This record gives sequence, structure tokens and C-alpha cells, in this order.
Amino acid sequence: MKYKWIERRTCRRFKIPGAVISYSLKKPLFSRKNYGEEFCPVLDLSRAGIRFQGQRLLDINSENVVRISIPGERVPLILKGQVRWQAFDFEKYKYQAGVQFNPYGENKEENYPGLIAKIIELEHKFTP
Repeated sequence: MKYKWIERRTCRRFKIPGAVISYSLKKPLFSRKNYGEEFCPVLDLSRAGIRFQGQRLLDINSENVVRISIPGERVPLILKGQVRWQAFDFEKYKYQAGVQFNPYGENKEENYPGLIAKIIELEHKFTP
């Protein structure tokens, strides 16, 4: 095999120093939204998803709502997505997880279209 590792992602990933994420699993209608884990460090972010560290093992393909808090920003980004992968982490946190964001649009399960513009703005700000 000539190449050990090939990047398959089409969206550029970037790091935001000090960014943290809180996530909640999708709950039944009329239930109070509690975040399953809060203040998890964000490892990187892209237009299509996020990678972060956490203490809990998440179910693959489970639907989540993530709240991304970014230093210097007044309002956190709140996005819907699905857990696509999880791996054991040998650092302070037990696991790393990857969440793929739902498409952007006007439908119920889609993310607000204005959020993609904010993510692009952050990408330009934090990409060298």
C-alpha cells in the first residue's frame, strides 16, 4: 500500500482554542432538554461536523443537539447532528467522538441556514 492514510473529508477542519461543547441526546417530545455532558473540549470543527473529547460513550448514529461555546462569541452555536464515530482516548478524557451535522435548511430536522455562514466566518478567522 503506497499511502497509509488518505483524507476523505471534503470540508476543511480547523481548531478554535478554548472552544467547548455541550451535547444532549434527542429526547421525546415535551421533555426538558438536559445536556448529557457539558464543557467538553472541541478538538476540531468543520462545516460538516465536529470532533470533541468526552467522558461518556455515545451510541453510533444517535441523534444529538450540540451547543458549541466559542471564546469571544456571545451566543453559542446550536446544531443538530448524528454521532458517526467514537474512539478510546488516552488523555484526560475517556473518549473522542465525531458528530456529523444535519444538512442546513428550513425543514424541522435541518440546521438553521444562517449557521453555515457563521461557521465559514469562524473558519476564515481560525485557519492559518
